[in-house]
Amino acid sequence: MPRNAIFPRALQYLIAIQDYGTYTRAAEALHVSQPTLSQQIKQLEESLKTTLVDRSGRHIRLTDAGEIYLRHARRAWWELEAGTRAIHDVQDLSRGSLRLGWTPITDHLTCSLLAQFNNNYPGISVGTLEMAQDDIEVAVTEDNIDIGILFSKPLDDFERTSDLESFELFEESLYFAFGKSNALSQKKVTKIDPHEFAKAPVILLNTQFALRRHVDLFCREFGVAPQISMETNSLSVIIEIVKLGQLGTILPGGVIKENPGLQAIEIIPRLHNHAVSLVWHKGRYKNPACRAFIEMASDWSARMLQETHH
Repeated sequence: MPRNAIFPRALQYLIAIQDYGTYTRAAEALHVSQPTLSQQIKQLEESLKTTLVDRSGRHIRLTDAGEIYLRHARRAWWELEAGTRAIHDVQDLSRGSLRLGWTPITDHLTCSLLAQFNNNYPGISVGTLEMAQDDIEVAVTEDNIDIGILFSKPLDDFERTSDLESFELFEESLYFAFGKSNALSQKKVTKIDPHEFAKAPVILLNTQFALRRHVDLFCREFGVAPQISMETNSLSVIIEIVKLGQLGTILPGGVIKENPGLQAIEIIPRLHNHAVSLVWHKGRYKNPACRAFIEMASDWSARMLQETHH
């Protein structure tokens, strides 16, 4: 059995005695002197206040107490070895875990990033939670998730939260989206102003989500009140309702592009772009899976930026 510096030396010696049957052979296998091995076993017996090795015969053997003790010692050895292998597996990302929190918007915009991460690190278990933006900030702060994926302007949002660090992946433009049966589709308009937007019945995320608050702020700036026919916390519900009915909504261009059946026009003046950002706790330990995800996300956003410019 290989030697392990973490495993108590006396227990290694006891295992070797049982495996090799003599002090001489056990000492040779462990590359120690026979007196050293014998002394370590005696010290172990003294600490346990019992005899572990029967030395009366030509070949030494373990006593009943020694057999029982060694059975537990071997189990401890196997657990230590398994722990050592697990540490190596975590370090080389062949196993591990990652906890992500995201908003209904960002799960649609970043699914390709998650798919790429899973392809590169299939042994990493990724858990995702969909939640409101403010809840994500709390979850990161309280260590309930490792990384949050937000739809916001990171510098503005985190000035008040010094414990959080963010990285902007990309920016998204916001549009008024509607389906083929919407009246605007028949008119073939290319843009509307805030007052025209306020006349159109809409379905929006509820007020706990950053996108909804952004829309409300935009309406207040122009002194209009949107006709909100439905509210929900599900982006999928919004997309399907808009595709099939008369309601419109506000969505990022990336979400509209990925959903055939949605049409988009600009609201002039335009709503401010919003950033899709990662956020994590600045001072807390980041496990290898967490660091790998941040690094991959950085490369992924750089490729997206290049593709956009081309």
